[in-house]
Amino acid sequence: MYYLRFFILIHFHSAMVEQKPDPSSNPLMYGGILPQEELLAVGRKQKKLIIGIPCENQQIEQRIQLTPEAVEVLVNNGHEVYLETKAGEGAKYTDRDYSECGGFISETKEKVFAADIILKVSPLEANEIEMLTGSQVLFTSVPIMRLNEEYIRSLMNKKTTSIDFDNIRDEYDCYPFVQSMSAISGISAIIMAGEYLTNHSGGKGVMLGGISGITPTEVVIIGAGTAAEFAARAALGFGAFVKVFDNSPHNLEKLQQNLGHRLHTSIFHPKVLRRALKSADVLIGTMQLQNRGPRYFVTEDMVREMKKGSVIIDLSIDQGGCIETSEYRTLLNPVYTRHDVIHYCIPNMPSRVARTASIALSNLITPILVSIANSGGFKPFLKANRGVRSGVYIYNGILTDENMGNLFGLPSKDIDLLMAAF
Repeated sequence: MYYLRFFILIHFHSAMVEQKPDPSSNPLMYGGILPQEELLAVGRKQKKLIIGIPCENQQIEQRIQLTPEAVEVLVNNGHEVYLETKAGEGAKYTDRDYSECGGFISETKEKVFAADIILKVSPLEANEIEMLTGSQVLFTSVPIMRLNEEYIRSLMNKKTTSIDFDNIRDEYDCYPFVQSMSAISGISAIIMAGEYLTNHSGGKGVMLGGISGITPTEVVIIGAGTAAEFAARAALGFGAFVKVFDNSPHNLEKLQQNLGHRLHTSIFHPKVLRRALKSADVLIGTMQLQNRGPRYFVTEDMVREMKKGSVIIDLSIDQGGCIETSEYRTLLNPVYTRHDVIHYCIPNMPSRVARTASIALSNLITPILVSIANSGGFKPFLKANRGVRSGVYIYNGILTDENMGNLFGLPSKDIDLLMAAF
């Protein structure tokens, strides 16, 4: 019995010693506060961006990709924006507008082309590519009519990552830059058509639309996409009689629902289209270049049968045009006459309303730039963003656009495979 009591006492004493309170469990005991463990949030560090905006050739392009307000947003987020002097002149923004919003104005191109990200609406010129320091990100448009093998190789040699903003997609799998610029182009096309129908511009001397007692002018639109929709809206607003041709019943039905029953639509039938063009005062072309099927939707013979003084505006000229008599022109010399029909064919119709178009571009590119910084840099951003990835045609000096590769006989690789390798 004595041994049993002794064993219990010894065991109890040992347990009390082993279960002595831990000072860290109550730091106010034992006369002080002890440091405690803290869980720290782990996340990507924001990447500081240095953005360069060179001056456009104002005789060819007058838009700019960032407004002063957008520059202010980026600067307030810790980024730097360098603009070549008079870069915003075409959109009626002054150097002072940008400097007051935190932008750095450079008298020379060198500082601008040393930036990590270059924003330019038109493609870089050969001398501008030479000024690149290498391994930079370029956001530009890429009109296929201006592309050549030498241009692609020069960008590849500089190890650039080049993005055509027209091919960028959003979360709805749509092309926001194309839709925005197409909407502006469609409305602008009708405004220009109305101007060139007047006596002052050498047209028939008729007013686009009509008034009571006078037959309205007739507008034929080739295609049923965004540009066609906004052109049709504008023409109907003027009171014109509008016919739309497309090879997709679904697109025509959608357009009809959006605009109402005042719109006349038809599938492409050569005889029906030819008859419509004979009485048309205005022809707007919006169909894009087709990989398969007809190269032109309106032949030269059809144009020859149009009324004297009628107007053609080919909005798809940047892709080669959908009208056989169309010629690639610039803002310097946009108009010519063939078969007594006035033609207006420039690839950048939104540049005629550069302020509006620049605001639209800026609204789209600014969130992308902020997301690049928040992702910790362009590479992690590109890995996570398939929409912007779809606009990449050169990645780190490697051609990733198969169509360009086939066109110029250059090897290309899949962008998704390259992202996994780099």
